[in-house]
Amino acid sequence: MVNRMARKIALLFAGQGAQVVGMGKDLANEFPVAADVFQHGDDVLGRRLSEIAWDGSMEELTKTSNCQPALFVHGLACLAVLRELAGGEFLVNGAAGLSLGELTAHAAAETFTFEDGARLVQKRGELMDEACAATLGGMAAMIGAEENAVRQLADEEDVDVANINSPGQIVISGELAKVETAVAVAKEHGIRRATMLNVAGAYHSRLMQTGYERFGAALLEVQMQLPRFPVVSNVTGKQARTLPEIRQTLQEQVTSTVRWVDCEQSLLNFGCDLFLELGPSGVLAGLLKRFRKDVDVVSASDVMSVRAAADRIHA
Repeated sequence: MVNRMARKIALLFAGQGAQVVGMGKDLANEFPVAADVFQHGDDVLGRRLSEIAWDGSMEELTKTSNCQPALFVHGLACLAVLRELAGGEFLVNGAAGLSLGELTAHAAAETFTFEDGARLVQKRGELMDEACAATLGGMAAMIGAEENAVRQLADEEDVDVANINSPGQIVISGELAKVETAVAVAKEHGIRRATMLNVAGAYHSRLMQTGYERFGAALLEVQMQLPRFPVVSNVTGKQARTLPEIRQTLQEQVTSTVRWVDCEQSLLNFGCDLFLELGPSGVLAGLLKRFRKDVDVVSASDVMSVRAAADRIHA
């Protein structure tokens, strides 16, 4: 008899920028377990976050202090439905999340409780909003470039490398005028195309330093245990194996480079052969396909796609 639970599964959780108005509404309407997750999120945070996610304006949802906890709750609601449809628990061989998604991954792995995770993510979003308001920052995507070339450009223009998203797609971050200058001279460094991003500030850069310090203090207040399955750190691109390392890398992530390509490679090194993206827009599936075209990846964010993901687990 074929073992239908033999797939080695990796969970991927979305980061800021993947949000869409209405995310999770159909899941909550059809599955009580999803409705419970959204209601629990509202209760823990003391506000109707679900209303913003389901029926608010895109402008309101995109605010960091709303977007980050909304994506956190949505990702875990998708996971709850997926487990129900898959017939209960299924073996997870590893998980990763892009930026705030790393905290969702840790909540899924029970490193900390849903309640503590929701509060942490809301705090993180508030701190990053405050850092954005206190600085004039920007970000830009460097397309068709080697990492060394982008790092040289970043050093020369005094900005930071924020994200290594896929081969040939790297994001820089820093003071707005310096990022704009970097975009203007990018071709001189062999970078095919450089474009400014529509963001509120300079995420994953030194301009988030105030958020870094205060988020570190918030992490120390949360009780943690070792994850039930490996969770890969954005900062190192490798599994965070101890509680001090988990706390340290989650703090450093606020100002450090998100090494997403390395995260993907670590999950592949774990032997994962089915990647389930739990979040809207399919951003992470797209990045993974650019990295490894032959990989089996499914994006699950609504009723139809979560059903398809559950079917794939048992395929």
